[in-house]
Amino acid sequence: MPKPDIIRIAQAIFTVKDLNASKEFYVDLLGMNILHEENDALYLRGVEDREWTLKLEKCTDGQPRVRQLGYRVRDEASLDALLALADTQKLPYRWEEELDRPKMLRLQDPFGIPVSFYHEVKTYPWLLQEYHQHRGPGLQRVDHCNVMVPDVKATTDWYNDQLGFRLSEYTVDEAGDWWAAWIQRRGGVHDFALTNGAGPRLHHWAYWMPDAMSIIKTCDILAGARQAEKIERGPGRHGVSNAFFLYIRDPDGHRIELYTSDYITVDPDFEPIKWMRDDPRRQTLWGAKTPRSWFEEASVMEAFEGGVQDFKAGKLTGIPQHVI
Repeated sequence: MPKPDIIRIAQAIFTVKDLNASKEFYVDLLGMNILHEENDALYLRGVEDREWTLKLEKCTDGQPRVRQLGYRVRDEASLDALLALADTQKLPYRWEEELDRPKMLRLQDPFGIPVSFYHEVKTYPWLLQEYHQHRGPGLQRVDHCNVMVPDVKATTDWYNDQLGFRLSEYTVDEAGDWWAAWIQRRGGVHDFALTNGAGPRLHHWAYWMPDAMSIIKTCDILAGARQAEKIERGPGRHGVSNAFFLYIRDPDGHRIELYTSDYITVDPDFEPIKWMRDDPRRQTLWGAKTPRSWFEEASVMEAFEGGVQDFKAGKLTGIPQHVI
């Protein structure tokens, strides 16, 4: 069976309690651009995105969640391949549509993660060089997502074997058990990261930033708005990926990473980089402590039939989560 040609991570849909509070955070403070606005939804993008990459939707049951993560595929044949895969593996699926995306295949992967795939989309001129319209720190484009899963190795193997993802970096312990993995489609370090923990839950959704100073500016903006508590971790530099990072939390607790300065993986002789779990340089190259919330808290995901997806404890439970 042919593999689908997945181009890149492309969208996320979050539900939120208060759309006005979310608009203040994402638009007024972070400077994201509104592509469409409805009574119960905002469709946002960075200055380089040619389509919306984050939809904020007012939740109807008081439980903020991640409705889905979405990938752009190369062609209709890729959607056919995904449909055949869903049939073969008896994965629940249905066809959906969203604003600017008339045909999306929504399915629940074998691990409970709600994912969608689409080819056709209406695009818009980017704002990259419309500098007079730039606001806030300058979120540039969607970069990746990170999901907490009970079994990192099994999830990684499925995405690599069935969907053609490629491994960039991974973390193992002395026994050889996998604690995290970074996999990609577009030639960067990752479109999708997997970390051990109770899941499936979304750990974070990430945007590429133009430089480290734009990330530092984010801290100044949040501090100036008397919202420094939204800064959860960083700024700092990861050992994994080499990226300069900042993690912040939106009004509903959804975690956003602002990210820059990683590397490319397109050369055919690239070899995945292995990290040992107990290497202190892995999480933060500079050695700074990471708050416990970063290891334990994450956004719940929507179940295929509606409501919140049940999640299970991480497979590796012999070590407290805060040292993962």
